[in-house]
Amino acid sequence: MKKLKSSLTNMLVVLTVITIVAAGVLASVNAVTAPQIEKINAENLAAGIKAVMGSDDIQVSEPWEVDAFTAYDIKDAQGQELGKAVVTTENGFGGPLKVLVGFSTEGNILGYTVLEHAETPGLGAKAGEWFQDKILGMNPGKNNFTVSKDGGEVDAITASTITSRAFLRAIQNAYDKIIAGQDATSGATQQAKKAEPSAADMGTPEVIE
Repeated sequence: MKKLKSSLTNMLVVLTVITIVAAGVLASVNAVTAPQIEKINAENLAAGIKAVMGSDDIQVSEPWEVDAFTAYDIKDAQGQELGKAVVTTENGFGGPLKVLVGFSTEGNILGYTVLEHAETPGLGAKAGEWFQDKILGMNPGKNNFTVSKDGGEVDAITASTITSRAFLRAIQNAYDKIIAGQDATSGATQQAKKAEPSAADMGTPEVIE
């Protein structure tokens, strides 16, 4: 077989062919794996909703959205309303922090699970345990749902104040938007609007995550 002459034109032709072939392979792989990934994500979400609502025997509505929040109406096996499960996202120390939280009909927190995060690996490994013993049963519309350093009722994760603030803010915003039916940014919640710490107040984090 005659060797192609080394030239810019021949190099471009070869690179184009390689790109086309690679794109075709990736498209084929995506076509095969996408449905399976979607199925796994749906199963994980279904399991997460059961976990945050504290019951396996539930009826889950179709998702509905308000701004950036996705909510599900939850009923028990007899059709009695149990509350809502809400997917909420807030920027943490390392990036977006996505949380699924379950609320009772009164707005009390039944449970939560962290769906995605970009926090410190050591911290992230304990994401499911962050606030389980601190916030269950609390009501963001009645309690001062901020870290104690900011005058609130929740102790921050050790050495992770920024992550703690983001986590609590994500749940507070979900409550304000979905449960109270009010925009958190308007300040018209069931409790007095809590002042966010200024840049000066935050200063340098005690421990960089």
